[in-house]
Amino acid sequence: MVFYAETYLSDLLRMNVADRSGKVVGRVNDIAVLPQDVFPLVTKLLIKRRKQREPLVVAWGVVRSVSAELVTLLSPIDEIQPSAIAPPEILLADSLLDRQIVDVKGHQVVRVNDLKLGLVQGQVRLVAAGVGTRSLLRRLGLEGVALRVLGWFGRRPHEHLISWEHVRALEPTSQQLRLNLEADKLKRLNPADLADILGELSASHRAAVVSSLDDETTAAAMEEMEFDLQKSVLDSVANEKAADILEEIAPDAAADLVGDLPKERADELLSLMEPEEASDVKELLKYPDDSAGGLMTTEYVTVRTRMTVQQAIDHLRKEGAEAETIFYCYVLDENESLVGVFSLRDLIIAPPDRLVEEIMVGDVVSVQPSESQERIAHLIARYNLLAIPVVDEERRLLGIVTVDDAIDAVLPTRWKKRIPKAFSR
Repeated sequence: MVFYAETYLSDLLRMNVADRSGKVVGRVNDIAVLPQDVFPLVTKLLIKRRKQREPLVVAWGVVRSVSAELVTLLSPIDEIQPSAIAPPEILLADSLLDRQIVDVKGHQVVRVNDLKLGLVQGQVRLVAAGVGTRSLLRRLGLEGVALRVLGWFGRRPHEHLISWEHVRALEPTSQQLRLNLEADKLKRLNPADLADILGELSASHRAAVVSSLDDETTAAAMEEMEFDLQKSVLDSVANEKAADILEEIAPDAAADLVGDLPKERADELLSLMEPEEASDVKELLKYPDDSAGGLMTTEYVTVRTRMTVQQAIDHLRKEGAEAETIFYCYVLDENESLVGVFSLRDLIIAPPDRLVEEIMVGDVVSVQPSESQERIAHLIARYNLLAIPVVDEERRLLGIVTVDDAIDAVLPTRWKKRIPKAFSR
């Protein structure tokens, strides 16, 4: 067949359909494809005829040519056998236009404004999705005018196409465009970029993304989200998946999320978590959200006074991976009481055979779990700390509040995302 190389669905939907004699018999109503291949095969043409409520469905094989202005059939319309749409076939305009897809390279969610058709090994197939301004102008019938006007200024709108080989198959049961959610690509995204993508998706699409990701990737992205979006992610997945994600999130953040859930679901998630992680979360849930106990994390590193520097380094290598911060190491005595602190810098530059108690700072600024978040932020700012320990009346270490959590607690929401995280895993 003769097929115009630059054919877009929006152009087809404005075209007349003529039979072999040249008589116009209707207009293009839609195109059907089989979504099973990398580039879906065009299988049916829907023709809207005057005084007919339902469009006439004909096999694509009866199409003789597609030009820039007209679709021509091989035979007179009365000699063409009507057909029907049969699953898994889907309609392009009805199912794909205005759907969302994830542009992994561009770290954003984009909307399908148009669809490009082309010849692949002699067959007409869906080859790309148009997601840019030019595709939208074409869809609105304003492309020609825009090109002329912009041409006066020496400009030309860019044609932003995403090849269909980068878009997953279609879901024939729901007639929805599945997102370009290749987990290996999403895992390579910066967690903040992935968080932005998840935030732009609908709840159902967000659930599909999270289900395709491993728990560590999801947790890293959630740490970059506002609390309401974190809740939405957790609500979008089954309890088993939610519990696995909570195990990967810092205990203080996990406690905030669990504490906001209905008691029945909170209890269910805690029962599905590993005992050690669940115990940490339960302990943090005892404290008010706006207190030191509510802000603290139980992921930190401790050493003993009689350890050597080399022993402390070896211990840090073993235990540091699970800590929220290793910039500070806290020193405990034989009664588990906090007696000192030293920085990672202090440890690295000290002789390997020196004892920890010889390099530590003994006068440790600390707070009790009932301390207010404003007081914590004040102390962190006054003493230029990256974290502050939380202790009980016997000075047993309960947790630490990191500077980023302290800032998050007191800053207006609009400022929080402007401040980088002080710590990352």
